[in-house]
Amino acid sequence: MAVKLFAAIDVGSYELTMKIFEISSKSGIKEIDCINHRLALGVDSYKTGKLSREKMDELCDTLRDFKEIMKTYKVDAYKAYGTSAIRETENTLIVLDQIKNRTGMTVDVISNSEQRFLNYKAIATKGEAFDKCIEGGCAILDIGGGSVQISLFEKDSLVTTQNMRLGVMRLRERLEALAPRSGQSEKLIEEMVNNQFSLFKKMYLKEREIQNLIVVDDYLSVVLQKNKICKVPGEIDYDDYQKFMDEVSHKNRIDCSLALEISEEHASLMFYSAVLIKRIMEVTGASHIWAPGTTLCDGIAYEYAQKNNLITISHDFEKDIIASTQTISKRYMCSRKRNESIEQLAVSIFDTMKKVHGLGKRERLLLQIAAQLNDCGKYISQTDVGECSFRIIMATEIIGLSHTEREMVAYVAKYNRDEFEYYEKLGEHTTLSREAYLMIAKLTAILRVANGLDRSHKQKFQNVKTSLKDDQLVITVDTTEDITLETGLLTARAKFFEEVYSVRPVIKQKRRV
Repeated sequence: MAVKLFAAIDVGSYELTMKIFEISSKSGIKEIDCINHRLALGVDSYKTGKLSREKMDELCDTLRDFKEIMKTYKVDAYKAYGTSAIRETENTLIVLDQIKNRTGMTVDVISNSEQRFLNYKAIATKGEAFDKCIEGGCAILDIGGGSVQISLFEKDSLVTTQNMRLGVMRLRERLEALAPRSGQSEKLIEEMVNNQFSLFKKMYLKEREIQNLIVVDDYLSVVLQKNKICKVPGEIDYDDYQKFMDEVSHKNRIDCSLALEISEEHASLMFYSAVLIKRIMEVTGASHIWAPGTTLCDGIAYEYAQKNNLITISHDFEKDIIASTQTISKRYMCSRKRNESIEQLAVSIFDTMKKVHGLGKRERLLLQIAAQLNDCGKYISQTDVGECSFRIIMATEIIGLSHTEREMVAYVAKYNRDEFEYYEKLGEHTTLSREAYLMIAKLTAILRVANGLDRSHKQKFQNVKTSLKDDQLVITVDTTEDITLETGLLTARAKFFEEVYSVRPVIKQKRRV
C-alpha cells in the first residue's frame, strides 16, 4: 500500500504554517508534524499594499527553513499557498518571483473563494461529526486576518456564502487607530461589524433557522480545543460561551494570555475572533459552537489526496458548488426549471462530444454553472443580457472557483447571447491564456446549442438523446409539439458550433404515438 509524505504550507496574514502529512488509502490523512512561524505579513500588506524588505527577508528565510525540514522528512510533494496578505499586495508577481529565485519554492496565490473552499474541505475530513452538524440549519464562520466568510447550510447542502472584509487584523488596525478606553473595545468591534452582519441577516437568513455554528480560525479554535469550559474539546453552547466572553472581556491581554496559556499577541487576535463569533451567534440565533481545529493546511492536504486518488471521498463537493450557484441564480430571479433544462441539454452534449473537445470534469462543472447563470443579466436589462450577466458573475463570488474560472464562466454566459470575440479582440480587455480562451469557445458553442433547443422557454422535450455520427451531432428529441422555432434557431447557432468542432448539430424529432 503506497504511503505518501506531503507538506502543506500556508503563507498567511498572521503566520507561516507547514504541516507534514502521511497519506494512504488505508489510514487516510495523518498529521505527523506542524511548524509555525509568526510573521504578520498582513500588517504591511493591509496598510501599505506592499511587504517591507524586512518582512520579505524573513519570509524567504522561513521558507528556506521549511524546505530543509521537508528534506529531512523526504516528502514526496508539497504545495504552498499564499492568501490575502500576498493576494492584496500591489506587486504580487514581484513578491512571488523573489520567493522563487531566493528559495527555489513555488508559492501559488489562491482566491478568497478557493481558500474558503479548502477550509470547508478540511472540516469535511471530520466525517460523521461534520455530516451530523450540517444536517439541520448550520453556518460556517471562517475567520481570517483580512476577512471573514459566512456560509449557510440547509439539508446537507451549501446554499450561500458571503465574504466580508472584517478579518481580525483589519479590525485590530482600525480599533488601534481609535485608541479605545479600557473596557470599550468589545462595543466598538460590534459597532464596526453590525452593519454588514445585519445586512447579511436581512438578505440571506430570513426564516432560516441556524442551530450550529462551525468556527474555523487560527485564534479561538486553539483555546476551545483545550479550555476546561468546553465539556467536549472544541464544542460549547451559547450560555457557556457567554460566560467565557465575560471572563476574557474583563481581563487585559497579559492576564488573558496567562489564563489561557497563549502568547499576548495570540490573546489579542483571539479577542477579536471571539467578539465576531459572539455577534454571529446573536445574529443567527445559533445555540451551539463547534470548532474542529482544522486549518488551511488540512484542506491543502485533502485536496492533494483527492486529486491523486489517495483517499475515498464521501462528500459531494461539486453538489455544494452547484447548490450555491442555484442560490445566486434564484437571487437574480432566473427560471430554475428552464435553467435545469438547459443544464441537462448542455451536459448531454458535453458528454457526447468528449472525444472531440478533450475537456474534463472541471470544465463540465464550469458549463453547468454557466447554464445556471446564463440569464442572470435579465435582472438588470432585457436588451443587454449578455453584458449584464458577465458583470454580475464577475462581481459575485462563487465558492470553489478561482478568479480565472469565474471569468471563464462569465464570458461563456456573455457569448451565449452576444457575438463571440476572437482571441486578438478578447485580449484587449483580459489576461486569460490561449488555453482558457479555447475552453470558453468550446463551452460557449455547447451552451448556445442547448439554449437554442429551449428558446421558447417551454421545455418541450420530454426526452433528449445525443449521439455523434461522423461529422454530425444528432439530437433526438421526444415530443409531439411543434419545434419549428427550435429547429430554426439551432440552424443559426449551429454555425459557431461547427466552426469550433467541425461537427454540425441536427435535430431529429421522434414523435410519440
